[in-house]
Amino acid sequence: MRETEAVDYYHQDPIADLAPVSILPGLPDLAGMVERVKPCVVNISTTKKVKQQPLPRFRSPLGKRDPFFEDFFERFYGGPTKRERKSLGSGFVINEKGHILTNRHVIAGADVVTVRTSKDKKLEAKVIGEDDKTDIAVLKVKTNGLPYCSLGNSEALRVGEWVVALGNPFGLESTVTAGIVSAKGRVIGAGPYDDFIQTDASINPGNSGGPLFDLSGRVIGINTAIVASGQGIGFAIPINLAKNLIPQLITKGKVTRGWLGVGIQDMTEELANSFGLSELRGALVATTFPGSPAEKGGLKAGDVIIEYDGHKIEDSHELPAAVARTPIGQQVRVKVLRDGKTKELVMKIVERKDEIVSGALPTEGGEGLGVSVRDISPEEKRELGLSPQQGGVYIARVEPGSSAARTDVRPGDVLLSVNGQKVRNAAEYGKVIGKIREGKIVRFFIRRGNMTIFLAFSR
Repeated sequence: MRETEAVDYYHQDPIADLAPVSILPGLPDLAGMVERVKPCVVNISTTKKVKQQPLPRFRSPLGKRDPFFEDFFERFYGGPTKRERKSLGSGFVINEKGHILTNRHVIAGADVVTVRTSKDKKLEAKVIGEDDKTDIAVLKVKTNGLPYCSLGNSEALRVGEWVVALGNPFGLESTVTAGIVSAKGRVIGAGPYDDFIQTDASINPGNSGGPLFDLSGRVIGINTAIVASGQGIGFAIPINLAKNLIPQLITKGKVTRGWLGVGIQDMTEELANSFGLSELRGALVATTFPGSPAEKGGLKAGDVIIEYDGHKIEDSHELPAAVARTPIGQQVRVKVLRDGKTKELVMKIVERKDEIVSGALPTEGGEGLGVSVRDISPEEKRELGLSPQQGGVYIARVEPGSSAARTDVRPGDVLLSVNGQKVRNAAEYGKVIGKIREGKIVRFFIRRGNMTIFLAFSR
């Protein structure tokens, strides 16, 4: 009896009743889709001439130049020469006029760009537009009738959906890899407008600039980056970001962006608590630039931007991209949280220029929180770019291992306020922190170089 029960139990395989994996409903059949889209994917090779450094000048054992030996080496080994540096990448045709989308880093600085189609036809390509901030470039080839890809909607893409990457990894042409969308909205430090699609479809060197397809065969991303130390993690630029830039890249060769003129930072749990906020959302305004739309529109350091032009801002990295897309001269409504209340401001967006951000310095006192501060002399205020009336204390020392140090408070910072209270000298600083009880949040408002930031930590 016991033996029979044991045998019966052994044969009750919980997987046996499931259909074989190959015929499970919902799994994609990729072969047909790949056959349709393959012709619009191209191989991109570049050549750049770089100057070969000449041999170093010959010197005698005493360190003196020896013209005789210099002439000897140059005669036999030659002077400065030029050599060619080659690189490979991928791209895809986006219209019947022969425009090709790829990554800027694939073609950056190239003297010659060559495109090879799926039919092994070689075409010389011209770079007609590039944008270093998003790593996107548009090429043009002189030919008609090339198959071109359909562009999809990356906003509608969901985590867990199947995707397919096509490209030329390691120079292996027309390689197909498949996987799923692992995450959206990834910030990896590649630029100010990071908003990557993360996928486990294999992406390798040579895939850069190639398309990431959804199952319908529409491009939803541009394969761009990998994690060098990881496996199965790749990143693609959302195609909706590229679609906003393509018209400007084709017509003007560059991208014009809107500018609000704010320095923002992420909202941490400590900062949210210090501002009395119940949830971690929005972009915290750390500074407003003089004469900027933000300053003219009434934005202040400490405001939390929760809505921009009708779009909710859940995370700080969403704001720069939203502002950049705004047409120059357009008026926008910005909703902020200020002192626990919602306030709506109106400001006119201007064209973004390349901002320059730049850094900084007797009685010592105000010891506390692992931070030593001192007063700032009028001469130092001028050096630091502070007005004579402006308060603040100079942070002379931060105790290693303290909460302040772990939160990135640094010697040389100028402390302007603590928990919203202005600090004009070391004595005031001591009084303010003396009222903060153990375990409570301390919020510093700091000037660092030309920027201001908030830092919060527990006492």
